[in-house]
Amino acid sequence: MCGIVGLFDLKGRRVYGRDLLSRLNDIQYHRGPDEGGLHIEPGVAFGHRRLSIIDLSTGQQPLFNEDRSVVVVFNGEIYNFQELVPELKALGHTFRTHSDTEVIVHAWEEWGEACVQRFRGMFAFALWDRNRDILFLARDRLGVKPLFYALLSDGTMMFSSELKAIAAHPAFEKVLDPMSIEDYFAYGYIPEPRTVYLGAAKLEPGHTLTFRHGGMMPEPRQYWDVPFRSVGPISEKEAEEEMIRQLRDSVKIRMISEVPLGAFLSGGVDSSGVVAMMAGLSQDPVNTCSISFGDPKFNESEFAQQVATRYRTNHRVEQVDPDDFSLIDKLAGMYDEPYADSSALPTYRVCELARKHVTVALSGDGGDENVAGYRRYRFHLHEEKLRSALPLSIRRPLFGTLGTLYPKADWAPRVFRAKSTFEALARDSVEAYFHAVSIFKTSMRAKLYTPKFMAELGGYHASNAMRRHAQKAPTDHPLSLVQYLDMKTYLVGDILTKVDRASMANSLEVREPLLDHSWMEWMSGLPPELKLKGGEGKYILKKALEPYLPNDILYRQKMGFAVPLATWFRGPLRQRVRDALLGDVLAQTGWFNQSYLLELVTHHEKGIRDYSAPIWTLLMFESFLRNCLGVSTSPSIKVA
Repeated sequence: MCGIVGLFDLKGRRVYGRDLLSRLNDIQYHRGPDEGGLHIEPGVAFGHRRLSIIDLSTGQQPLFNEDRSVVVVFNGEIYNFQELVPELKALGHTFRTHSDTEVIVHAWEEWGEACVQRFRGMFAFALWDRNRDILFLARDRLGVKPLFYALLSDGTMMFSSELKAIAAHPAFEKVLDPMSIEDYFAYGYIPEPRTVYLGAAKLEPGHTLTFRHGGMMPEPRQYWDVPFRSVGPISEKEAEEEMIRQLRDSVKIRMISEVPLGAFLSGGVDSSGVVAMMAGLSQDPVNTCSISFGDPKFNESEFAQQVATRYRTNHRVEQVDPDDFSLIDKLAGMYDEPYADSSALPTYRVCELARKHVTVALSGDGGDENVAGYRRYRFHLHEEKLRSALPLSIRRPLFGTLGTLYPKADWAPRVFRAKSTFEALARDSVEAYFHAVSIFKTSMRAKLYTPKFMAELGGYHASNAMRRHAQKAPTDHPLSLVQYLDMKTYLVGDILTKVDRASMANSLEVREPLLDHSWMEWMSGLPPELKLKGGEGKYILKKALEPYLPNDILYRQKMGFAVPLATWFRGPLRQRVRDALLGDVLAQTGWFNQSYLLELVTHHEKGIRDYSAPIWTLLMFESFLRNCLGVSTSPSIKVA
């Protein structure tokens, strides 16, 4: 796992300064503390920070082909490199190292831009081919590894693993994008391809970019998508057997490492399944780690211990301080843009714990999206059945009126919230799902923003991010569609972002077997009824894992990786919340309705409503303004 950075002159072939490149490269030192490398030639400059995992002695980057006409900087792992090496050797290529990185330069020479189709892994890389005058950027299919890019005011195209490196370039102007801010307050993160800055973008998963000197900024090109193509008739038994075969294979290929390796073990289905497969593939005990919480509502450590005991792992547990909010300001610096998933706190701590003992850890990320594990999927399907009874042209005016007239009952169980049900029935499918996952609902954002900020949005609505993906979704099944939307938004923008930054801040590599693209392709084609059956999410995965895990691991209620925000904001963080939300930094932006901010704070403090998620979202935005933009009581913020 590494950090990459680079500069490319779109206008000509200037020679970039070594001091500037070195400084930009070292901003990402935490991603690769083992070694650093630079390469500069007219029009091109590459930097690399290395966390050594494979071929410790000769895998240094930037890495070249035989005649040094092709050079690459690479972040990630190509898991099938050992299969590609003999194929490329047979085609006449000579290898000088045993690293997966060298496969990239030779695969490029042989297959060009189609080389990405041959790679199985997580990757973000930049490759310069002097003979063809091509700079080629690529990101893995699911977006496990990040890649940012920007066109600077001096005609330089810059790329990096983290946004902080781009933001540090003297030619980059930190102009905030109001549409990204609208996205943030809806989702709690900024979905691809936007960043918080108008001049920078994220290369979307499964996409590439090709640049040439003297050329224009190209449009990203998609090379892969989750197909949701039916696997054909399949029995439950056949599906279970194939699932275990593919899961075992996905885990096995991710256990290749020349440094200590282990796994996160939360006690949930996904991480427990990964550990079970690892134990069956390893002669030595698996290294596992987990975080425990004092509050039993958030504590899964006893379930993790059950799995650790069953498979005799080297298990390590550390209890997180119930008032562990010392990381709040540090998170802003880690994520470089507003990011509001509070589970980033324990995720950072479990990465910190793992790094004391291993350099690589396998995780269970991706299981909820690809095997339909979220409870919201069940609610969505129930609402879809009701919506299908009447066309939208009738539902919208009828149930929209009822939803307006009916009193709110947020205190009641969801099934009894008639107002919420009426409002849901008045929406189309994408609008309804967007509403379900929003932190600040549309009606709340209307109260949050000032007329000034609404004017800057120019009619943009955060649901557009989902609608863009829905329009090209390869499926129209209600369950498959929302899974697809989550894979394109929540999985990459929230889950994978969280794990990448938290792990890299601790110089730890995390690998996700449940996000193997072959597994994802096959899983997407399974009948939806095998994923969510009888109200049971992850149905087929749980059935397949029954011989490996106890029922109280497989069939207990999902807990998640949460922290007690509601209690914090009424107790030890009460004054901090007031200072942040009602203080000068947010007020002087001119974007937020001060009376509504006061309502959020006071209603939460008095227990009238649980506004912990919206408050955390605002708290992290205020922290971003202070820590990433240097905003104090007299902010100077540029907005498009």
